[in-house]
Amino acid sequence: MSATHTTPRPAAATTPLSRMTALARAELTLLGRTRGALVAALFVPLVMPVSVRSAAAEMDLAGAGLNTGTLVLPAAIGFSLLFAVYSVLVGVFVVRREELVLKRLRTGELRDVEILAGSALPAALTGLAQCLLLTVGCVALLDLSAPSAPHLAVLGLLLGLVMCAALAAATASFTRTGESAQATPMPLMLVSMIGSGMFWPLELMPDRVASVCELLPLTPVVTLVRGGWTGDLSAYEALGASATAVAWILVAVFAVRRWFRWEPRR
Repeated sequence: MSATHTTPRPAAATTPLSRMTALARAELTLLGRTRGALVAALFVPLVMPVSVRSAAAEMDLAGAGLNTGTLVLPAAIGFSLLFAVYSVLVGVFVVRREELVLKRLRTGELRDVEILAGSALPAALTGLAQCLLLTVGCVALLDLSAPSAPHLAVLGLLLGLVMCAALAAATASFTRTGESAQATPMPLMLVSMIGSGMFWPLELMPDRVASVCELLPLTPVVTLVRGGWTGDLSAYEALGASATAVAWILVAVFAVRRWFRWEPRR
């Protein structure tokens, strides 16, 4: 009786999307085990807008064509992008590099851009969900009307997610250890909170100061989201804000391609 031979099945073909999804699923599991990252990502952005609302009582918002809602909502989205996306991802990239995870991933099918995108996906989706939740909360609690130009708000949010992920990878390039990853995001975060119109609108700043602050990374995001609600943003201003955001994304991508490290510094 002759033996039967079975032909081995060919390995299932993978796609960039399936590879990134598998990596994102694994990264989400690891992120859920990091309590510090979860606190920063989930709770801090929900608390910070309360302080902005308190500060709004001392500002002449009406003179700038704003109200409490149009100040707090863009700030809340900005906090979510900074804490839930940017700060968390700096730690993710650095810790995975120090644990040699990134080095091992490069030996497989994953391309470099897929590794970075797949690793960033859980934090980006967390930030997106949080921004949507904060938007609903601000509309309900601060009596905000429907956005006058919702496409600008959506554009600002999407640019903000991509920018914060790219800036996180760029910051990780210059961060040596997981411990220092708690400090290296702070300069950008503090500058953004002070100068990007989150605590203090650019409309209430001196003209020269506002002109400088317009060039900060998070300012175009805040400007587009706020303009989406107020409807006061002209096409020229919206194009300028979008161009500034895209410029920062390109700068961050260049920095990542030039300086990002896939192995620990020795």
